[in-house]
Amino acid sequence: MDSWKSFERNPITHSAAHHVVAIADLLDAFGYARVSDVARMLDITRGSVSVTLKNLKQRGLVVEDERRFLGLSDRGKEIALALRAKKRVILKLLVEVLGVDEDQADEDTCKIEHLISNDTAGRVIRFLRFLSSDEPRAASFLEAFRDFTAECGHDPKSCPCCEDVCLSDQVSSIDEQL
Repeated sequence: MDSWKSFERNPITHSAAHHVVAIADLLDAFGYARVSDVARMLDITRGSVSVTLKNLKQRGLVVEDERRFLGLSDRGKEIALALRAKKRVILKLLVEVLGVDEDQADEDTCKIEHLISNDTAGRVIRFLRFLSSDEPRAASFLEAFRDFTAECGHDPKSCPCCEDVCLSDQVSSIDEQL
């Protein structure tokens, strides 16, 4: 039950993840990044960027030169690369395997990418490799999954996924309540 506490042990927060990736994207695109560029890219104020960057600089993930140009430390670069990779792999899973709408998948991926462990991301990559392999069972699995349309009977006792309550009912009721 203490797994929720592990959220606090993530190497980077959701907001900080966006800042690090924005800096990496700006460096890749233009060769430089400034506070105003990050603010424009994230559509937030320069003040908000400065607050987050202060923490990232203290943690040694972001560096700033005498001209106030931003860069990433080696660790910051590693985090940016990992975040980009996790985003790509989760997006691929949601869109290409599960058939989630691209806009919805992009939104969901944004919520997930910095939270999943490297181990979980690695296992998703392995799963995607399997599905795209020449392995005959992979093609059969994917075809069977895409053709599978079993409706939920909303009876938890007869469902192999549910235990004591209908998970489909509970998930769909969340959207109705929010």
